[in-house]
Amino acid sequence: MSVAFQNRHVLEDHISGFEAAANPNHLAVVRRPAIFSVLGRAGDQDGVLASLKAMKDVSVREIGPREWFVVSETLGADSVARDLFTLDPAKVSFFEQSDGRVMLRISGPSVRRILAKCVAVDLHPQVFAEGHSANMLCCHVSTNIARTGPDRFEIIVPRSYAGSVFDEIMEMGREFALTAGFAD
Repeated sequence: MSVAFQNRHVLEDHISGFEAAANPNHLAVVRRPAIFSVLGRAGDQDGVLASLKAMKDVSVREIGPREWFVVSETLGADSVARDLFTLDPAKVSFFEQSDGRVMLRISGPSVRRILAKCVAVDLHPQVFAEGHSANMLCCHVSTNIARTGPDRFEIIVPRSYAGSVFDEIMEMGREFALTAGFAD
């Protein structure tokens, strides 16, 4: 007997029922980002970071000392892995996290006010500048949040907690008419 599996996003059922047209405050779920966790060996953090930032079509998110997420929405996991394999294996190790993580993108004029209900970190532009990322609790779940624009943040959350974080952010954004959908 053969079994046919259907590839469904973990948040497919959470999104159904929300408006199709995005309001100014919007939570987008990125369907298939390539996400890699990269670990640098002690002693060459700056060199590893420079090599990661030199890669095309990826963004680098700091997780901790000598540890980063390398994220791409345009490249597939195979392409990112191929680029990471060109780095010195004596200085860098990496593993794919694409299936174990979900990426949410929240944007709009009230985004900091919405996230202020979910995180205990100051997201003011003078403190949390564009390009900055940090690990933090968001809705009681360990996440990585990156500021990617003036009123835009990306949240990387473990897949098993994605539904809970999604539901809580939608609840916190209700007063700001937060909408949700899959990213284009």
